[in-house]
Amino acid sequence: MTEKAFYDALLIAIFALAPVVFVILFYFKAPYGRYNRRGLGPQVNEKLGWVIMETPAVIVFAVFFALGGNAASAIPLLFLAMWQTHYVYRTYIFPFRLRGSRKQMTVMVMTMGLTFNAINGYLNGRYLSTFGPGYSTDWLTDPRFIIGALLFATGFIVNRHSDRILRRLRQPGETGYKIPHGGFFERVSCANYLGEITQWCGWAIATWSLPGLAFALWTTANLLPRARSHHRWYLRRFPDYPERRKALIPFVY
Repeated sequence: MTEKAFYDALLIAIFALAPVVFVILFYFKAPYGRYNRRGLGPQVNEKLGWVIMETPAVIVFAVFFALGGNAASAIPLLFLAMWQTHYVYRTYIFPFRLRGSRKQMTVMVMTMGLTFNAINGYLNGRYLSTFGPGYSTDWLTDPRFIIGALLFATGFIVNRHSDRILRRLRQPGETGYKIPHGGFFERVSCANYLGEITQWCGWAIATWSLPGLAFALWTTANLLPRARSHHRWYLRRFPDYPERRKALIPFVY
């Protein structure tokens, strides 16, 4: 089997699994964060598990990008910078800004996340520098790139701002959950998820690629059911929770 045949088969499998994951997560809450529980196998420190889980998104993407013939071209390098701007922060800075140091993550969740990030990093990195069109500098003025880049930047800002709001909800030493306020949290319960979905939809449009589309679908398949669970959890826990808020999409859902 050639690498291209393997690549195409892997991409098809990722597309096929996305709706399966979407349906499963509507009935089974992924056991991390507030839904973590004992009895699902060994656990590791949440911050360590997060770094291990996310590292392939940084390393695998960079390695397979560097191996391609278009790795030195201007537009693929721009996409590399966009990808790494998100993932270097998400992998090596974000987890150490979380409050608390004793939270745990199941090894099962860590392993599943690591596997997906390795596959996703390979598919996107290899496409941009090897199997993709190479992108001439004319791509910078293409409406697909402009719209996609604007969505990516908007989602990045919303995600980062929402993370900051969540991080500041509790003072050092405080425990428990509070209602977030500010930014898109005035309209949805999961503004951070809204930002991340927007970001990777922007990536799919800016790269105009099947791997980018697959990533956007997987992001939505994972985060939309979780946003629904979070929203219902807030409504049960806080009698005064703002009624006008939706779960993920302002005014809609």
